[in-house]
Amino acid sequence: MADTEIDYAAVFQALPGMVALLTPDLVYAEANEEFLRMAGRSREEVVGHHLFEVFPDNPHDNGATGMRNLDASLRRVLDTGERDTMALQRYDVEFPDRPGHWEERYWSPVNAPVLGPDGTVVLLVHRVEEVTELIRARSGTDSDRTQVLEAELYRRARELQELNERLRRAQARDRKVALALQEAMLPTRRWVGDHRAAVRYRPAVSALNVCGDWYDLVDRGGGDCIGVSVGDVVGHGLQAACVMGQLRSALSAACRVADGPAQALNALGEYAHVLDGAESATAVTTFIDFERRTLMYSSAGHPPPALVHRDGTVEFLDRATDTPLDALPDPRPRPEAHTGFTEGALLVLYTDGLIERRREDIDVGLARLADTLGRHRDADPEDLADAVLRELLPREGATDDTALVIMRL
Repeated sequence: MADTEIDYAAVFQALPGMVALLTPDLVYAEANEEFLRMAGRSREEVVGHHLFEVFPDNPHDNGATGMRNLDASLRRVLDTGERDTMALQRYDVEFPDRPGHWEERYWSPVNAPVLGPDGTVVLLVHRVEEVTELIRARSGTDSDRTQVLEAELYRRARELQELNERLRRAQARDRKVALALQEAMLPTRRWVGDHRAAVRYRPAVSALNVCGDWYDLVDRGGGDCIGVSVGDVVGHGLQAACVMGQLRSALSAACRVADGPAQALNALGEYAHVLDGAESATAVTTFIDFERRTLMYSSAGHPPPALVHRDGTVEFLDRATDTPLDALPDPRPRPEAHTGFTEGALLVLYTDGLIERRREDIDVGLARLADTLGRHRDADPEDLADAVLRELLPREGATDDTALVIMRL
C-alpha cells in the first residue's frame, strides 16, 4: 500500500485510547470505538450532538465542576491554537439505561487543535484517559491499591504494546507518521495549576528524531502538589521510543496514587522487570508540595536533580539514588529523601545527554551545569532552558538525547 493510501479513518477508529473530534461549536464530529465503549454510548447518541448535551454535569452534585473546567480548556485551545492538558477531573456519567442514576468517574483529558490552511482551529481533538479505578484505590487498603495499580499498569502495557507494533511498521513505511506518534507520546504540558515549567527535548544527531528520553508533569492535588519526572531508556529509534512511552505512561499513573516518589518508582520497577527493552532504563521522580515548601525525591540510577537556591547555590539532590529500574532480579524498596525550598528557587531535572561527555568525568559535567544555572538563575525558566542547552550541548550536536525540565518554585 502506498503512503498516500493510508486509511486514516480506520486508524482513528483503531486507536487504543479514547479519542473524539469536536467542531469549534463543541459538537461531536466523530468518536472512536474505544471512546464510545468506555463512555457507554452508541455512535448515534454522540455524533452530531453537543458535548454537554451528551455529558452534562451531575445535577445531584452541587459542587460539580467538570463541565465548566472542560469548557474552559476547550475555549483555551480555540483561542490560542495550542494543546491543553487538563488536571485530573471528576466528571460523573449518567447510566444510559438507568436515567437519573449517575456514576462517579474520574478522567484525565487532553485537548488539541486541528488547524486549517489559514491557521484557524477547524476541529478539536479530545483525548481522554479514564483513571476511576486508580482514584478509588486511594481510599482502599494497601493490598487493594497495589492490585488496582498493577491491573492499570498492565492494561496500559497492553495498549502501548499495540502502539509499539504500529510504530515498528511505521518505521519502514512512513517516517512522518513515526515522528508524529513519538511527539504524541511526549507531553507538551507546561502548566500545573498556577505553576509553569519550561520543557525541552533535543534528539541525538545520529537518531531518527525519536528516542527513549521522557519527561512528565502530574497534578497530585489541586495544582499545589505536583509530580515532576524524567527518565531515559537505553538506545535510539522507534524501539526505544515505544519503551519510553510505556514507562512514562506507567509512571504517570503511579505518581497519581503513590504516597511518595519511592513508591511510584517501586511500582515502575516491577513493571520494567517484565517489559522487553526496559533493561538499564533510569528515572527520577520528585513530588513538590508548594503549600509546605517541601520536595521529596527518589532516583533509579538517574543523574541527580538540581535545586537552585535564590543565592545561586546549586544543590544536587543525590541522597536517594538507587540502581536502574530493572537492575536487580528481586527489586527492593527504593530510598527516598526530602528537602525544603524557599519561594523563587528553581528545580531542574534532565537526562544524561546534557552533562555526560566521552572520556570526561561526570563531575565535570555537573560542575558545568551548576555554573550555568548559578549565572542565569534570575532568568525566566524558558530563557534559562535555552541558555542551558546553548552552553552545555556541543555545537556540532550531541551524541545522546537530552530532556530538560525547569520549574520556578
